Amino acid sequence: MKNISLDATDIRILNALQNYGNLSKSKLAEAVNLSATPCWVRLDKLKKSGLIKGYSANIALDQIIDITSVIVTISLSHHRKSDFEKFENYIKNISEITECIATGGGTDYIMKVITSNLSKFQELMNELISDDLKIDKYMTYIITKNIKSSHPNLTKLIPTD
Repeated sequence: MKNISLDATDIRILNALQNYGNLSKSKLAEAVNLSATPCWVRLDKLKKSGLIKGYSANIALDQIIDITSVIVTISLSHHRKSDFEKFENYIKNISEITECIATGGGTDYIMKVITSNLSKFQELMNELISDDLKIDKYMTYIITKNIKSSHPNLTKLIPTD
Protein backbone atom coordinates (compact mmCIF):
# COMPACT_ATOMS: atom_id res chain seq x y z
CA MET A 1 0.00 0.00 0.00
CA LYS A 2 1.30 3.39 -0.98
CA ASN A 3 1.45 5.91 1.85
CA ILE A 4 0.04 9.26 0.84
CA SER A 5 0.87 12.16 3.12
CA LEU A 6 -2.33 13.84 4.30
CA ASP A 7 -2.72 16.82 6.56
CA ALA A 8 -5.79 17.87 8.58
CA THR A 9 -7.18 19.95 5.69
CA ASP A 10 -6.90 17.03 3.23
CA ILE A 11 -8.74 14.82 5.70
CA ARG A 12 -11.48 17.45 6.16
CA ILE A 13 -11.89 17.59 2.36
CA LEU A 14 -12.15 13.80 2.09
CA ASN A 15 -14.56 13.67 5.02
CA ALA A 16 -16.80 16.37 3.50
CA LEU A 17 -16.89 14.59 0.13
CA GLN A 18 -17.59 11.26 1.78
CA ASN A 19 -20.52 12.69 3.74
CA TYR A 20 -21.99 15.13 1.23
CA GLY A 21 -20.93 13.88 -2.18
CA ASN A 22 -19.83 15.97 -5.10
CA LEU A 23 -20.08 19.48 -3.64
CA SER A 24 -19.59 22.64 -5.66
CA LYS A 25 -16.19 24.30 -5.33
CA SER A 26 -17.54 27.04 -3.07
CA LYS A 27 -19.60 24.70 -0.87
CA LEU A 28 -16.64 22.35 -0.38
CA ALA A 29 -14.32 25.24 0.46
CA GLU A 30 -16.89 26.54 2.96
CA ALA A 31 -17.34 23.09 4.53
CA VAL A 32 -13.58 22.71 5.16
CA ASN A 33 -12.95 26.35 6.07
CA LEU A 34 -10.60 27.08 3.17
CA SER A 35 -10.76 29.53 0.28
CA ALA A 36 -11.95 28.11 -3.05
CA THR A 37 -8.72 28.06 -5.09
CA PRO A 38 -6.49 26.29 -2.54
CA CYS A 39 -9.34 23.89 -1.79
CA TRP A 40 -9.67 23.01 -5.47
CA VAL A 41 -5.89 22.53 -5.82
CA ARG A 42 -5.95 20.11 -2.88
CA LEU A 43 -9.00 18.29 -4.28
CA ASP A 44 -7.25 17.88 -7.62
CA LYS A 45 -4.20 16.41 -5.82
CA LEU A 46 -6.44 13.99 -3.90
CA LYS A 47 -8.17 12.87 -7.11
CA LYS A 48 -4.86 12.33 -8.92
CA SER A 49 -3.54 10.29 -5.99
CA GLY A 50 -6.43 7.83 -6.42
CA LEU A 51 -7.94 8.43 -2.99
CA ILE A 52 -11.27 9.52 -4.47
CA LYS A 53 -12.70 6.56 -6.37
CA GLY A 54 -15.82 8.33 -7.61
CA TYR A 55 -19.09 9.94 -6.63
CA SER A 56 -22.49 8.38 -6.09
CA ALA A 57 -25.92 9.14 -4.69
CA ASN A 58 -27.68 7.24 -1.91
CA ILE A 59 -31.08 6.45 -3.41
CA ALA A 60 -34.05 5.85 -1.09
CA LEU A 61 -35.12 2.64 -2.83
CA ASP A 62 -37.84 2.01 -0.27
CA GLN A 63 -39.62 5.12 -1.55
CA ILE A 64 -39.62 3.76 -5.11
CA ILE A 65 -40.22 0.03 -4.74
CA ASP A 66 -40.61 -2.66 -2.11
CA ILE A 67 -37.35 -4.54 -1.82
CA THR A 68 -36.06 -7.53 0.07
CA SER A 69 -32.67 -7.04 1.71
CA VAL A 70 -30.87 -10.04 3.10
CA ILE A 71 -27.55 -10.60 4.82
CA VAL A 72 -26.05 -13.96 3.84
CA THR A 73 -23.12 -15.68 5.50
CA ILE A 74 -21.31 -18.24 3.36
CA SER A 75 -18.85 -20.96 4.25
CA LEU A 76 -17.05 -22.81 1.49
CA SER A 77 -16.44 -26.53 1.74
CA HIS A 78 -12.75 -26.16 0.82
CA HIS A 79 -10.32 -23.39 1.57
CA ARG A 80 -8.01 -23.51 -1.40
CA LYS A 81 -6.99 -20.29 -3.11
CA SER A 82 -8.65 -21.44 -6.33
CA ASP A 83 -11.97 -22.00 -4.51
CA PHE A 84 -11.91 -18.48 -3.04
CA GLU A 85 -10.99 -16.96 -6.41
CA LYS A 86 -13.74 -18.85 -8.23
CA PHE A 87 -16.38 -17.78 -5.69
CA GLU A 88 -15.24 -14.15 -5.66
CA ASN A 89 -15.08 -13.86 -9.46
CA TYR A 90 -18.54 -15.41 -9.77
CA ILE A 91 -20.31 -13.12 -7.33
CA LYS A 92 -18.68 -9.95 -8.72
CA ASN A 93 -20.99 -10.30 -11.73
CA ILE A 94 -24.24 -10.60 -9.77
CA SER A 95 -25.84 -7.17 -9.45
CA GLU A 96 -28.18 -8.26 -6.64
CA ILE A 97 -25.15 -8.83 -4.41
CA THR A 98 -24.40 -5.25 -3.41
CA GLU A 99 -21.71 -5.96 -0.82
CA CYS A 100 -19.43 -8.90 -0.09
CA ILE A 101 -16.63 -9.12 2.42
CA ALA A 102 -14.24 -11.96 3.14
CA THR A 103 -13.88 -12.78 6.82
CA GLY A 104 -11.71 -14.88 9.06
CA GLY A 105 -13.18 -17.28 11.56
CA GLY A 106 -16.18 -19.56 11.12
CA THR A 107 -17.64 -17.79 8.08
CA ASP A 108 -15.79 -17.14 4.84
CA TYR A 109 -18.01 -14.38 3.39
CA ILE A 110 -20.74 -12.00 4.43
CA MET A 111 -22.90 -10.60 1.64
CA LYS A 112 -25.70 -8.09 1.35
CA VAL A 113 -28.26 -9.08 -1.27
CA ILE A 114 -31.07 -6.85 -2.52
CA THR A 115 -33.87 -8.28 -4.66
CA SER A 116 -37.39 -7.23 -5.57
CA ASN A 117 -38.93 -9.97 -3.43
CA LEU A 118 -38.17 -13.08 -1.40
CA SER A 119 -38.82 -15.43 -4.34
CA LYS A 120 -36.16 -13.66 -6.42
CA PHE A 121 -33.75 -13.94 -3.50
CA GLN A 122 -34.39 -17.69 -3.26
CA GLU A 123 -33.86 -18.08 -7.02
CA LEU A 124 -30.49 -16.35 -6.65
CA MET A 125 -29.49 -18.59 -3.75
CA ASN A 126 -30.53 -21.67 -5.73
CA GLU A 127 -28.23 -20.53 -8.54
CA LEU A 128 -25.34 -20.00 -6.12
CA ILE A 129 -25.64 -23.40 -4.47
CA SER A 130 -26.30 -25.27 -7.72
CA ASP A 131 -23.26 -23.84 -9.49
CA ASP A 132 -19.90 -25.38 -8.72
CA LEU A 133 -18.90 -22.78 -6.13
CA LYS A 134 -18.25 -25.31 -3.36
CA ILE A 135 -20.60 -23.65 -0.86
CA ASP A 136 -20.75 -25.83 2.23
CA LYS A 137 -23.39 -23.87 4.12
CA TYR A 138 -25.09 -20.52 4.17
CA MET A 139 -27.25 -18.64 6.62
CA THR A 140 -29.69 -15.89 5.75
CA TYR A 141 -30.83 -12.92 7.81
CA ILE A 142 -33.72 -10.83 6.48
CA ILE A 143 -33.12 -7.13 7.11
CA THR A 144 -36.22 -5.72 8.77
CA LYS A 145 -34.97 -2.20 9.50
CA ASN A 146 -31.82 -0.28 8.71
CA ILE A 147 -30.70 1.28 12.00
CA LYS A 148 -27.47 2.89 10.87
CA SER A 149 -25.50 3.13 7.68
CA SER A 150 -22.66 5.62 7.57
CA HIS A 151 -19.10 6.27 6.57
CA PRO A 152 -16.31 6.40 9.14
CA ASN A 153 -15.43 9.85 10.47
CA LEU A 154 -12.05 10.37 8.83
CA THR A 155 -11.13 13.25 11.10
CA LYS A 156 -11.30 10.86 14.08
CA LEU A 157 -9.88 7.84 12.30
CA ILE A 158 -6.74 9.30 10.70
CA PRO A 159 -4.22 10.96 13.01
CA THR A 160 -2.81 14.31 11.89
CA ASP A 161 0.32 14.98 13.89
